[in-house]
Amino acid sequence: MSSKKLLIISPAFHGYCYSIADGFAQLGYDVHVHRYDAFDGWQAKLRNKVQYEFPSKLGLDGRKAAERHATITALRVLDEVNPDKLIVIKADTLGEDFWQKVADRKIPYMLWLYDDLKRHLYTEEFLREMPVVLSYARSEAERFAAAGANAHYIPNGYDPKLAQLPTHRTEEIVFVGSRYENRVRMMEQLHAAGIPVRVYGRGWSHHPYDRLRMWEWKRPDLPAKRDIPLAQAYQVQAGAAGALNIHGLQAGLAMRTFEVPGMNGLQLIDRPDVSEFYEVGSEVLLYTSMDELIELCRRVIADPQWSDSIREAGRRRSLAEHTFFHRAQKMDQLWV
Repeated sequence: MSSKKLLIISPAFHGYCYSIADGFAQLGYDVHVHRYDAFDGWQAKLRNKVQYEFPSKLGLDGRKAAERHATITALRVLDEVNPDKLIVIKADTLGEDFWQKVADRKIPYMLWLYDDLKRHLYTEEFLREMPVVLSYARSEAERFAAAGANAHYIPNGYDPKLAQLPTHRTEEIVFVGSRYENRVRMMEQLHAAGIPVRVYGRGWSHHPYDRLRMWEWKRPDLPAKRDIPLAQAYQVQAGAAGALNIHGLQAGLAMRTFEVPGMNGLQLIDRPDVSEFYEVGSEVLLYTSMDELIELCRRVIADPQWSDSIREAGRRRSLAEHTFFHRAQKMDQLWV
């Protein structure tokens, strides 16, 4: 008997779609992935800049053209794959034609939001029309359900196949991710306190290409590296003395909440609700103030035996409970 065909339509963002797909493949699905916002190759990247990004910078409606292209491509993939089931992740740039086609096909499908609703173009009214809505935040899933949606809480996870143990350690406290004001302030304060820090990502990088492609020149005066693939980010954070998880104003816990301990890294996190998944103090470290974070960073660097015990405990818990295979198992019970 052949396995059921599953299509995952997802953002290209760090290749998470492939890790999620692997979780479902372990359940026996024949999984196909379409990254609706991917621009592979230099020609596609140039088209994105010229046809979509540059007009938007000039006040023209480049976004609409990008949405039309993404919708047409997604519809073509839907026809080509002809899946038995469908998972759509984010995808708020896909037009009404796509959603109508999905509904007409009468196949089971889910919409998965692994970011806050306020960062999407969807409304609660739209979510009520979905057969299944998944949110990475418990509070948002409860709000959607109260508004009449068939909503469920699916926390983020990680891919253990990418978590190779590092061959060496540094004494740096690292942050890998997007540059927001609260993250800049925190990294600058750590740097000013004498903590060895390093940041990774196009928003932090001092490389001329990264400055130009983000249409800005000024960058924080911090030790910084360029964008790195997800597997390399796992290595960097695992090999650091500590890896920061700085959330800011978001409802759910970020992917790195599970990635850092899962890759044998030592996580310094700002969210008390991490205790739902890890034991604070023995599997992850929680900070509630800048002074507390500075002291934790100093101890992490000075006492590797203590920090190693936290790494090992966090990794065991992650492998046992927080991989994308665990998330796929839960999601697989929700089809309607």
